Amino acid sequence: MSKLGNDQRNFAKYFPLLIMYAHLKGYKVTFPKEHTNHIDNSYHFDGRAKDINLFKGGKFLRETKDHLPLGLFWEFLGGTWGGRFGIAEEDKDGNHDSWGEKR
Repeated sequence: MSKLGNDQRNFAKYFPLLIMYAHLKGYKVTFPKEHTNHIDNSYHFDGRAKDINLFKGGKFLRETKDHLPLGLFWEFLGGTWGGRFGIAEEDKDGNHDSWGEKR
């Protein structure tokens, strides 16, 4: 089995748990339209990453800090959370969840 294949299978296996966890915590989740302006070699292009829109109390939660509870859970499962990307706040990608090597 290839590393890519393993990563894709693990992403497909664990991502539904993240969505269920979000709903159990009172969040609503939608998926943004997929776009092609991700960075080169983005895990989005090969089925190892997904961005989520997060809502609570009718409010769209767009800040990285808003995604922290889900990010911590995703990391617990073994995934990589975009809220850890970069040092500067503008480099962080809190709504991003992926599987595979850390950036």
